Amino acid sequence: MLDEKPNTKPEQTTQQEHDQSTQQPVQKVPINLPIKEPAGKRNKSIFIIIVVTLVLAVVGWFTYTLYNNVLSTQNNSSQPAVVQSSKVTEATDSTTTVAGVVLDTAKNYGNKYANGILPVGDEKYVTSDPKKGYIYTCTQYAQSFKTDNIGAETRGPWFINNNTQYDINKKVSVQGSVSWKGSFSNKVTDSIRTIVTNDLPLAHSTGTFPVASSDPAYSYDRNPNTISSQDLTYKLSASPTYGDPECMSGEVGVMLTGVSLFNGFDAGARDAGAWEVQDSCGGHPQITGQYHYHTLSSCIDDINVDTVIGFAIDGFPITGPKVGKNNILTTSDLDVCHGITSKIKLDGKDITMYHYVMTQDFPYSVSCFRAKAGTTPGTGEGQKSDTQNTQPGGQTPPDDTTGQGGPPPVGGPPPQKN
Repeated sequence: MLDEKPNTKPEQTTQQEHDQSTQQPVQKVPINLPIKEPAGKRNKSIFIIIVVTLVLAVVGWFTYTLYNNVLSTQNNSSQPAVVQSSKVTEATDSTTTVAGVVLDTAKNYGNKYANGILPVGDEKYVTSDPKKGYIYTCTQYAQSFKTDNIGAETRGPWFINNNTQYDINKKVSVQGSVSWKGSFSNKVTDSIRTIVTNDLPLAHSTGTFPVASSDPAYSYDRNPNTISSQDLTYKLSASPTYGDPECMSGEVGVMLTGVSLFNGFDAGARDAGAWEVQDSCGGHPQITGQYHYHTLSSCIDDINVDTVIGFAIDGFPITGPKVGKNNILTTSDLDVCHGITSKIKLDGKDITMYHYVMTQDFPYSVSCFRAKAGTTPGTGEGQKSDTQNTQPGGQTPPDDTTGQGGPPPVGGPPPQKN
């Protein structure tokens, strides 16, 4: 059977259908095609973002580095910096005004007097224009210095090099070991620090006074005074204000051992540490029995520079000289009043402030005051008795011809502690 062929002839439309198709409007269908951003423009935007980010990073790094360098320059200078006035924050976020020569904790100050050979400070005082290494004495106090009956009767064999130095290791001390019942309190109320003491050492013994004729010390210093309990109350500023140097008399302050501290002179403006003979803890009594130091007591165990071991009568703390092992401050490292600014622990808090430093060498402790000094409760040096023939310095002459006019000063710095 043959297949039928399909009808391939186009169908004819009617005129009516044609007319209808041509009259209908053509609907436009929108076609949304993706628009592709030119590659060059996109790369340019990314480049700008990267550049801005890098610039900000560089600026931030430069600012941070510059800030740290400024702090490092201020805090780690190889030479002590002088700060006239600044605010330093305590651990408790309170502030205190500090000033003076600043301790460089990164510096090795050395151990200059490790061999025990010390300079003699006889008559190293001024009555105006304070000077480092000299005691700035008030005029009236300076006028009380005597040339006879002033304490030690003769130089000991520890004087060397034409009497310009002395060897602390060769110096004798007053014999004996006497125990005492010390009483001491240290309280701060509002802006006042009140220290009450009977002036007897809390944790160490003393030598036997008066000095016995059988004691080797008697050949050089015949201290006739007897140690006795005192009734001393110190009213000090708890927040002293650093200022220009002020002159001083004989009494410096009080130590936390309960013992009074006098300056570095005997009654004749001689170096008390070099001339006078004291007990093994560096103390001795004056005319009224007031036991006291002139130099750093060898019986104070912690002599670190951040440890408070006493207070001056102007309210500023006193610390030891030790920065580290074989790193010991001396007079040359301090300011004219024998002080420095550094971090210390005061009343249980870490604080950066000005304080005095006790050193091995003359003038040993405070040489002028940086704040207004209070009134000393003791008789101190330079006081006379109504019933005894005494000389300024408070020590009683043993007789009319051979006397001691001042309290025998303590015998210089303690043995070196590393």
